[in-house]
Amino acid sequence: MTQPNILKLAKQGDAEAIAFLMNRHLYPKGIAAKVIFQDACLEVMLESAEVPNQQILVAFIRKGLTALGATSVERVKVFGQQTDKNFPDWSQEFDLGIAEAQLEAVDNEFASNPQLLTICINLSGDTAQGLTNQDFEFIANQISTDILSSCSDVFIQKVSITNGSSVITKER
Repeated sequence: MTQPNILKLAKQGDAEAIAFLMNRHLYPKGIAAKVIFQDACLEVMLESAEVPNQQILVAFIRKGLTALGATSVERVKVFGQQTDKNFPDWSQEFDLGIAEAQLEAVDNEFASNPQLLTICINLSGDTAQGLTNQDFEFIANQISTDILSSCSDVFIQKVSITNGSSVITKER
């Protein structure tokens, strides 16, 4: 199977294609995924020599399936067990529809209620050394750019420079 065909099949809920995509990441870590899909429920059995880490692997599967966008998958049951054991050591079930609705609700909340972030930068300098308000403004803008470089969706709302003190209010 080629990569585009695997993705297409996985998006349609094909258990073999989904297992292939999961195993591509899990095999190198010593974990094998077996996948069954029936009645809009995807069952994923994770096996390894040690008990698989439930928290990390369930988050991995939830994130992967959400990104995949397999609309036919409504519920997911994940099981973790040691190889050659008869029963799973743990299991967890989640509903993909609820997860997507919750993510959309969070996105809508942020869109309707922007958060304000205020950065106050107080700079002092010796005017005898030739520092001007423009120098302070340049330095303050450089510092705020560095601070906000990891933030997304930030808009400048207000910049004010007075007597070497810069107040920059950003809206996110």
